[in-house]
Amino acid sequence: MKMNEIIIGTRASKLALFQSNLVLSQLKKSFQKFTFKLKEIKTKGDVLLDQNIESSIEKGFFVREIQKKLLNGEIDIAVHSMKDLPVDQVKGLKISAILKRDNHRDAFLSIDGKPMHEMPPFSIIATSSNRRRSLLLRLNPKIKVISIRGNIDTRISKMKKGYCDGLVLAAAGLERLSLNKEISNYFSSKQMLCAPAQGAIAVEIRDDNELYQMTSSLNHKITSVCVNQEREFLKYLKGGCTAPIGSYAKIKDDFMIIKGIVSSMDGKESIVDQIKSSYKKSDDLGVQLAKRILGNGGDKILSKIR
Repeated sequence: MKMNEIIIGTRASKLALFQSNLVLSQLKKSFQKFTFKLKEIKTKGDVLLDQNIESSIEKGFFVREIQKKLLNGEIDIAVHSMKDLPVDQVKGLKISAILKRDNHRDAFLSIDGKPMHEMPPFSIIATSSNRRRSLLLRLNPKIKVISIRGNIDTRISKMKKGYCDGLVLAAAGLERLSLNKEISNYFSSKQMLCAPAQGAIAVEIRDDNELYQMTSSLNHKITSVCVNQEREFLKYLKGGCTAPIGSYAKIKDDFMIIKGIVSSMDGKESIVDQIKSSYKKSDDLGVQLAKRILGNGGDKILSKIR
């Protein structure tokens, strides 16, 4: 950290810049004696567009270059979409804040504005995620699901040029970029359970007390507690596979409720469960839910995928 100048590292997409500017403006407001600057960094995930997106996340393709620059002091703070962060912490780095979560749901877009339930048989729906692929086929086995990569604008543009009839994207990203008008419908958690930590923005720093004092002021306690249990659920189940796994935790009347799903690639088999506990005793709720799902047949689904 240079004297009173703090560099924030970010990917260069419109969405990543929006998220990083959000962090920058909040820090600027609270710490006026510092100068904050953004540094754009290209990651492997931005370059290797033929990679399966889940394996890209597992290998940290969307964050590794940024984390390296954080460790060697080229940047002081990193801003990530939380769901892009692998569940294992990097030695010497820590998540100091998770901002208040935006919309956690998935959204459906189509060429003619039709909602998902009105799509005719054999419609071609594009997604970058095994979870969405599986849950789309679970909803409607008659559609064809294909792969798509690229940032939000690129994917919407590909759809409009005829690459596919419809598209599934995270609602939070669309809403942050004011693209709500493109959305044909939102999926409920019953239809399509979100990816762990979807809709949350993470702030990562080196193990540095001054940076921690500063950035931890942005942490939203309830989001942080919920998202961490979703990630514990994922971590316990994962075992190095890119399986369709979803989870969502919320706090209601001093209770935490976490729901999870493990689904087969074709959507024909799935185990869904949820668990509830007092908010104050929710430290291992994600792991408890993962164990329950594994015991109820989730392990068979995961072993087939592996």
